[in-house]
Amino acid sequence: MLQRRSRGGAAKRRERAQVFAALGDETRLALVAKLCGGERRSISELAEGSRLTRQAITKHLRVLQRAGLVRCAHAGREALFEFDPGPVGEMREYLEFVSAKWDEKLGRLKAFVER
Repeated sequence: MLQRRSRGGAAKRRERAQVFAALGDETRLALVAKLCGGERRSISELAEGSRLTRQAITKHLRVLQRAGLVRCAHAGREALFEFDPGPVGEMREYLEFVSAKWDEKLGRLKAFVER
């Protein structure tokens, strides 16, 4: 009999999918790399060296913010963005869990084949 998955599990899967989707874009990966230094950076600073407009950068930052990868603080009229490593740590734990499960299954398959 199939077990029903909890609503909390579905919400967690949606969060993970959102993080993967946010990081699945080359521009957003570049923005995360710029923010990994730990300093808060403005949209203008993040747009430096890019062909993208500040509006395009802002749209990408919103995606990263919805995924929880970026936080925004305001200093006067200026929005400053910083990287939040929490979701990446959670994804790393999740990938390690999945990897361990696959290693276990492959080990059982190998044992079965070598009998």
